[in-house]
Amino acid sequence: MARRDSEHDGSTAAPPEPPAVTVYSKPGCHLCEDAMSLLRALRREFSFDLEEVDITTDDGLHRAYFERIPVVLLDGEELCEYFVAEALVRERLESRR
Repeated sequence: MARRDSEHDGSTAAPPEPPAVTVYSKPGCHLCEDAMSLLRALRREFSFDLEEVDITTDDGLHRAYFERIPVVLLDGEELCEYFVAEALVRERLESRR
């Protein structure tokens, strides 16, 4: 009868990808700066990738987000606009742990 050691079975499962938070913003936007500050603080508690996308570098993004920035997405899902809903972001990040 063969014995299988689950810790050393030769499988190499990759660690899960950290959640990705994307912030659509533009230079000089104080709301965007506030959003990034809050999200950087949350990174001390939660592990996630954080990317800030400058909408002024792309005409399509500029048209789509001009009046709504900052817009915060988690793994591609839009969560907030104008302000970071910290409780919502925390809840969603917690569910991905």
